[in-house]
Amino acid sequence: MREFGYQRAYDVAGALALLDGDPGARLLAGGTNLVDLMKAGVERPARLVDVRGLPLDGVEFTDDGGLRIGATVTNSALAAHPEVRGRHPALAQAVLAGASGQLRNMATVGGNLLQRTRCAYFTDVTRPCNKRIPGSGCPAVGGEHHNHAILGASEHCVATHPSDMAVALTAFDAVVTYETAGARGEIPLAGLYLPVGDTPHRETALPPGALITAVTLPPAPVAARSRYRKVRERASYAFAIGSVAAALDVRDGVVQDVRLAFGAVASRPWRARTAERMLTGAPARAEVFGAAADAELAQARPLPHNAYKVTLMRNLVVATLTELAEETAR
Repeated sequence: MREFGYQRAYDVAGALALLDGDPGARLLAGGTNLVDLMKAGVERPARLVDVRGLPLDGVEFTDDGGLRIGATVTNSALAAHPEVRGRHPALAQAVLAGASGQLRNMATVGGNLLQRTRCAYFTDVTRPCNKRIPGSGCPAVGGEHHNHAILGASEHCVATHPSDMAVALTAFDAVVTYETAGARGEIPLAGLYLPVGDTPHRETALPPGALITAVTLPPAPVAARSRYRKVRERASYAFAIGSVAAALDVRDGVVQDVRLAFGAVASRPWRARTAERMLTGAPARAEVFGAAADAELAQARPLPHNAYKVTLMRNLVVATLTELAEETAR
């Protein structure tokens, strides 16, 4: 690890001033992803700006009854918050599924959303990677890709986004608030992550020098009946090979409202809007859930060694929605 500068910020304005005009600066909160990448030589910041002490660690109601989550709220605090557990149980479950207790105690909401892929080619500086070195190639396409993307990928990158939290937040239409030295802005989480295309090194729509300050969840009664299901290759904490965040409102056997997002199948959390449209107003039955999943997954373009994810995701959708429907009927 090469030498770097370190400065601690105590307010948002101070943090933005340290970032402004310094392309070599990186934000540090929990450091659970950034420090690992620095050790591997992937990230080589000239300066770290520590934002852990910023007053952004609260969860509060918005005027319309939603929830505003500060960017420095730890994953542990978010998963344990009574309003999150009651109003958005899938979000609490996603956070708990994402990492061990030690990591959750350090990791923050803002940092979780901005963590980078765990693709082995990206983290190995001896190998080419378009995300790390634009134009160098994507060896995963013809190499080891059993846990790579089946949706929204391109010949330039087939890596997946690793966040569990972001999948649940995407299902519930979360909005990211950020600040720069000259402005404030908001981006729907579904639009935060850029399509891969031919520029996989451009990962988010945040402007240069931006600091995420909060994530807002709008009111969504259906979210109270939600679940996050994650499939991984071992029982201990590991990154998903497929996951689903789902919420379902069924009345008289008919789907009134549904939210569905997939994880570990694309470079960003995948909102399953085709499936949602098919399910709304349809009978809440397993065969209908399966048909909706098939319609969504018709867009999949798997590689030779990750085609299993199509079947896995279909089964995961059907199982999760069936469980939610049965709970609603009790």
